[in-house]
Amino acid sequence: MPYMDHKNAERLVNTYADTILRISYIYLKQTYDAQDICQEVFLKMLSRDLSFDSPEHEKAWIIRTTVNACKDHLRQSFYRKSTDLDSADAVAAPPPPENDLMDAVKRLPENERISLILHYYEGYSLREIAGFLGKRENTIAAYLSRARKRLRKMLGTEPPAQKKLQRAFSDLKGAASHE
Repeated sequence: MPYMDHKNAERLVNTYADTILRISYIYLKQTYDAQDICQEVFLKMLSRDLSFDSPEHEKAWIIRTTVNACKDHLRQSFYRKSTDLDSADAVAAPPPPENDLMDAVKRLPENERISLILHYYEGYSLREIAGFLGKRENTIAAYLSRARKRLRKMLGTEPPAQKKLQRAFSDLKGAASHE
């Protein structure tokens, strides 16, 4: 049976669409761009005859492909460089941020932001994140430490304990799934 039959494609979308969208949104900060990346990742997967050794290998491929697609998107020279004035005038003002924590997370440097999201929001270990991003575990630990310090400074709060951050991200995850 081929890897990409209808049933398997549906399973992949149901399993990974939210993860791809969250990672893409954190990188690109635009819902429509994140949706484009999600579609691009699934098209890459569906158009190739891929086989994975394990579910972890499949998940790692999807996350790595998502991160790379986001980086490619940001590298495009025409991205955000120009727009005609007529279309710029028609753009509505963005809504106020829904959550102070997520607003602060979006302002973190890219490496810290993606490491924080993958660790607290997606629940990956330092080793898994290091593998996804092609970095050492110590580097990921440093990103997380710096991210927590920056969040503390941005939010003007006590040091965010790891459990508090996990609860806050769980609350955000639950709210996002109800929309």
